[in-house]
Order: sequence, then C-alpha cells, then structure tokens
Amino acid sequence: MPREIDDHGEAAPIGVMLLNMGGPSTLAEVPRFLRNLFSDREIIRLGPAFLQKPLARLIAARRAPKSMAAYQKIGGGSPLLTITQAQADALVARLGQHGSFVAAVAMRYTPPFTEQALDLLKGRGVQTIVAVSLYPHYSRATSGSSLNELNRLLARNHWVTHCIEIDSWPDHPGYIDALCHQITRGLARFGDEPVTIVYSAHSLPVSFIEQGDPYVEHVQRTISAIETKLGISGRLCYQSRSGPVTWLSPSTPEMITTLAHEGRKNILMVPISFVSDHIETLYEISILYREMAARHHIRLEQMESLNTEPLFIDALASLVLEKLDQQDSSQPLSRF
Repeated sequence: MPREIDDHGEAAPIGVMLLNMGGPSTLAEVPRFLRNLFSDREIIRLGPAFLQKPLARLIAARRAPKSMAAYQKIGGGSPLLTITQAQADALVARLGQHGSFVAAVAMRYTPPFTEQALDLLKGRGVQTIVAVSLYPHYSRATSGSSLNELNRLLARNHWVTHCIEIDSWPDHPGYIDALCHQITRGLARFGDEPVTIVYSAHSLPVSFIEQGDPYVEHVQRTISAIETKLGISGRLCYQSRSGPVTWLSPSTPEMITTLAHEGRKNILMVPISFVSDHIETLYEISILYREMAARHHIRLEQMESLNTEPLFIDALASLVLEKLDQQDSSQPLSRF
C-alpha cells in the first residue's frame, strides 16, 4: 500500500481511530447515552424498526434514575472518554517512532461520535485510516456496531483512500503480556494466601452466540493464552445483564455464590473484556460485587484495568504496525 502524498509533497499522516462504546461524562448525559444505546438495533431489536426509537426513549426514561445513581457513586460520570483519549495520545507518541500518525477517538453512543472523529482526521490531512476496535473480543453488538457505523459514514466521505480494520485481537501476544502483568500484580496483593482468579466478561444474549457470534470463543482464547503463560487456572463468568432474555451464564453474582459454597476466601476479579475503567469496573465490580463477596466473607480485589499501562499501549502500537505491514509488504514498517 503506497503512502499517499499531501499537497505539499510530503507523506500524509496515517490516522488511527480508536472505537469504543462511550459513556456519559456527566449525570446530565445519562439519558441521551441510554437513548442512543437502546436505539441501536445491532444490540437489541425493540419490536419493528419504526418502534425502535420510541421504545428506546421509554426504556431510557425508566432506567435513567437508577443509572444516574450508579454514576454518582463513581464520581458523577464515566471516565471512559478521558481514559480513551489518554490511550490515543500515548499510542500516537509510541507510533511516532515509526512515522507520522494522528489519532482520533470515536465513541458509539456519546461524543465524540464517529463522524466527529472523521472530521478531525480529515482536517489533519489523513487519507489512510486504521480503525482499532477497543473490544478485544468481536461481537456484532460492540466491534460490529462501531465498524458498521464507520463504514456507513465512509461511504459518504470519499476523501479516505484506505480504511484498515482491526476488529478483534483476543490472543495477540502484547495484549496477553499486558494482562498477565496486571494479573501478577493483582495476585501479589494477597501475599501467600490462596486466590481464585475469576474472569468476568460482559454478558451477551445467548441468541447472539447461537447465531454465530464469536464472542465466547474469543474470550476463551484470551483465557487460554493467559493460563498457558501463567500456569494458573481461573473461572469464567459474565456480568452486566439487562432485559428479559436468556443471557450467557454463569453470571458474576452466581459465580461469587458458588465460590462461597466451595469455601473460597480470596478472589482476584479480572475484567477480561474491558480495557478501560468505566461503570462495569468501577461500580459493578469494585462496589456491588465486592460488597456481595464481603457478605460471603470473601475478599474480592479487582485487577487494575489496562487503561494506559505501557505494555498495553505497546500492544496497540504493535497491532497497528503489524496491520500496516500486512497491507504494504513492499515497504514494511519496523516493529518493536
């Protein structure tokens, strides 16, 4: 893939777009976030298409008070945008050793939206985009929805010459190294006491998996790679259920109860499908599940999220460079 030349005869920068769900940065943003979330038919189909948005508004109105109370307990909003922007900045600094790169954050349900990210990259003279899903495990509800939105917009933005997608990376060596590093640090908090590692992934309706979604297989690939490297086995469960459908099981609360019945006293909770702190880690795990474990006389600690851990930023940089190498084997970019 030849590097495009800008109007000044210089190589145009490569754009890196980080795709994520988004989250309300303030309590006032919660209703809009919920409306946008439940309006996405790639996540949930609320009756016929023409009823999707009216039903989404109704559900959002009902859920907003409870959601706002949860966000209030973690500081009044989600830190996801701040963390993702920090990841983007760190990634560009790391990639700067290998060429000219520009990063943009594209959130699915809160600003900055994908269209805003495209506008930013266009303004910087970008013609090639590497779209990196920050969901390591592919699902149509996460990576699929974000990439579909990007492709819909690209169809109307003809200034983009190439768009390269990275839609999953469940057992990328750099990602596994970063997880193992954080898990090892988490285990050290317990000293010599026995600890059960619990991998808590975001749940999905079982129907998604029955229809061919590879999410569970991807999560299992990550866990297998971790356990091969560390030589320690763990348990898998799923959190964040919502709605009257059949969800992946066991749920995280069910797993905590099971471990209590087994007489386990220490749990290191690994948020396996999340690469940044947000409501699921800061509220569900660190508050709800920790309190539940304490009622069972279990000490529950959460592995520190990857956030801007240098090993994780290295992994993202490797993903980008490797993908570019595959597209342009005649002019390979150096790796670490």
